[in-house]
Amino acid sequence: MPIWKQTTDLERINAWNRGCLVEHLGMRVTAIGEDWVQGTMPVDARTKQPFGLLHGGASVALAESLGSLAGNLCIESSEMAVGLDINANHVRAATDGEVTGTARAVHIGRTTQVWEIRIVDAHARLVCISRLTLAVVPRPTPKAV
Repeated sequence: MPIWKQTTDLERINAWNRGCLVEHLGMRVTAIGEDWVQGTMPVDARTKQPFGLLHGGASVALAESLGSLAGNLCIESSEMAVGLDINANHVRAATDGEVTGTARAVHIGRTTQVWEIRIVDAHARLVCISRLTLAVVPRPTPKAV
């Protein structure tokens, strides 16, 4: 049974990411299952550190982007999920190609959520595992102009 309360159209979701960090780093949401969100990020000049390895901060950016997206898809449109805490363990270097992250819920509560994001290389080897905690808060009302 799907956990989503928002539309999970990939084209629409990827359009949200235009003009922000997600687009700048080349991330794309590639698949959404009943209880998971998956996306990719290239390992290239935008995402590598000076020694030619995938930058740990880029992995964390992918993890937070996927987890936050997933968190926002499973709440009402009058709410939003915002990051409270993220941690990451970098277990394998990636030097080229693309990495794929998959976010799965550990806990979906009324006021908090916890997501696990596993990032793997093209050979399905674990590169990074991350845990993201989100707070569910009321969505601000747009100010009248």
